[in-house]
Amino acid sequence: MSRNDEVSALFEEFADLLEAQDVSYKPNSYRRAAENIREDPRPIEDVAAEGADALEDIDGVGDAISAKILEYFETGEIEELEEARADLPVDMAGLTRVEGVGPKTVGKLYEALGVETLDDLEAAAEDGRIREVKGFGKKTEANILENIPFARQSRERSLLGEARPVADDLLAYLRGNDAVVEADVAGSIRRWRETVGDIDVLVASDEPNRVVAAFADWDGATGVIESGTKKAAVRANGERVDLRVVVPDEYGAALQYFTGSKEHNVTLRNRAIARGLKMNEYGVFDVFDVDDPDAGQRVGERVAGHTEEEMYAALDLAWIEPEMREDTGEVDAAAAGDLPDLVTTDEVRGDLHTHTDWSDGRATLEEMLAGAEERGYDYHAVTDHATGAGMVGGVGLSDEELEEQMSVVVEAAERVEIDVFHGVEANIDADGGLSVGDDLLDALDIVVASPHAALDQGREEATERLVAAVEHPAVDVLGHPTGRLLNRRKGMDLDYERLAEAAAEAGTALEVNANPHRLDLSGTGVRAAVDAGAVVVVNTDAHAPSEFDNVRYGVHTARRGWAESTDVLNTWSVEEVRAFVDG
Repeated sequence: MSRNDEVSALFEEFADLLEAQDVSYKPNSYRRAAENIREDPRPIEDVAAEGADALEDIDGVGDAISAKILEYFETGEIEELEEARADLPVDMAGLTRVEGVGPKTVGKLYEALGVETLDDLEAAAEDGRIREVKGFGKKTEANILENIPFARQSRERSLLGEARPVADDLLAYLRGNDAVVEADVAGSIRRWRETVGDIDVLVASDEPNRVVAAFADWDGATGVIESGTKKAAVRANGERVDLRVVVPDEYGAALQYFTGSKEHNVTLRNRAIARGLKMNEYGVFDVFDVDDPDAGQRVGERVAGHTEEEMYAALDLAWIEPEMREDTGEVDAAAAGDLPDLVTTDEVRGDLHTHTDWSDGRATLEEMLAGAEERGYDYHAVTDHATGAGMVGGVGLSDEELEEQMSVVVEAAERVEIDVFHGVEANIDADGGLSVGDDLLDALDIVVASPHAALDQGREEATERLVAAVEHPAVDVLGHPTGRLLNRRKGMDLDYERLAEAAAEAGTALEVNANPHRLDLSGTGVRAAVDAGAVVVVNTDAHAPSEFDNVRYGVHTARRGWAESTDVLNTWSVEEVRAFVDG
């Protein structure tokens, strides 16, 4: 497993510390380098092994930054970063998780009040001391206090997009060991929840000691937390990874049990009890003639447990996809034979929300089209940002620039074998209006409308704002509807049923934004859309070709909402997509 994320995180922290101390230009340089290191397909440790010249081939990495990278791999630290930490000894990551608190705010509150941690921040807000600091006030203080609980909660969980690559690397490693019969993730990561606690890995083996030893020797592990005969835990890329080894004949039972959710499992156990059965992590047991079913975990005749399918079949149920196991009607659907045929990543035929370096993308139009073509897509949409509220740094295109881009897109489309849509990501203002002129909207192939500002509106106001957008005759897709950024801001509270009904009536698709920081719509929102007959679309919002890989996170989020391929616009043919956006 590469250390790109680890090195990127160091430079991001360095940038925040310097920004908090009003250092100019360096923070942006470090953030740019961090972003490009994270996106580079090569393991940064391998590039560093080739020397400074190889590192400086990475965009944004000059001689000063390359020297710091080499210093880190040689000594385990960056001296200048350690000095910055000493100058500003704060929990930067924790404090900046509070919405509205950026690095400069952290610097000011440390200087004025000695705030170093979330506890310090909360105490200062509760005591009314923040409002006394120059540039702050009662409203700012109240907002900070209100957002601290969310910051605490978010810190306890990692993004799916951060944890899943770690798990995938470990699974590939374990499955290559001849002592491992089967291996998979369990818990919330197997259900593809947008955030996860620990990474849980389950292995079937008759040689648990060998598996535990191999797990501890995994090169992705940065430290062993604990190690036993059948269980162990390591730290990897900042994540806690827990291993459990079971005998192969009980693997299916353990996988079902430890995948959860708790509510799903309770419903299954109650169903088992009603049939004279006992269901647990060791299997399903017939306890009808047993005097004391609670006398032990393996009491009674074992009737299932080798596979998950056996576990569900013992309860007269079809196997239920992990993403659906949230006790929202999936057990009844399985009993009735009405489980949906969930959409798969392989069925996605194109991306209808992407960006280029015309706005804030990191790749050219030609590079984005080539990336889509290399993935085997049938079509691709270019939807750069328009100007409007929420667009920081002037990244949005004016109507005149969008018109100029039209001819460029047409010319580029002639040089590729896939169909190309030219569109825009327009901004939805606080009243539901759009930031692009109606005549231009009508001339574009596809219009994605998204909220980027005024995300603190109440539920009713926010819902009506988005309903107005989906009812606009030119809007084809409502992008990342809540505007949330996972573990950073909550986004708008919406009436999903009302929004889904309006979208179904207007013929507007609701986006599942596959960026791991968004995953918006959530599974709950997708379920409302599916129930209302609205179309959803899984887009990556990619700013570089490498981000097309994020599509899997969007697809699994759609699966959490019970979406089939017929519900998902970009699994349709190009002719069907054109008919939808032209309709």
